[in-house]
Amino acid sequence: MKITKINENEVEIAIVSSDEVLITDVQSALDLIATVGYDMGCDRIILNKTTICEEFFDLNSGLAGEILQKFITYCVKIAIIGDFSIYTSKSLKDFIYECNNGKDIFFFSNENQAIEKLGIC
Repeated sequence: MKITKINENEVEIAIVSSDEVLITDVQSALDLIATVGYDMGCDRIILNKTTICEEFFDLNSGLAGEILQKFITYCVKIAIIGDFSIYTSKSLKDFIYECNNGKDIFFFSNENQAIEKLGIC
């Protein structure tokens, strides 16, 4: 795992990259939140969707809700980036739409969109 810290509009954002899946359950999400907070001092994270297990994107599993609730509980904003057009679930598309109209959790196709959003909210 590699964590890069950037500054956008005087807001520090951690960009996490990895060739491995980092988030597979609630505990691994909490570990990521703690690592980024402790090592980088950031409460805003950009994470590629490839670092999250596929079960997360099946809303019937409940995993997305459990994991994202931890980010909200610990006041950490997250932007997940990647190609979400591969998913056909209407409920997932609705979920992504609702998140993107909120203030804590975002889904974008690229890092620049994520940086722009996390740098102003």
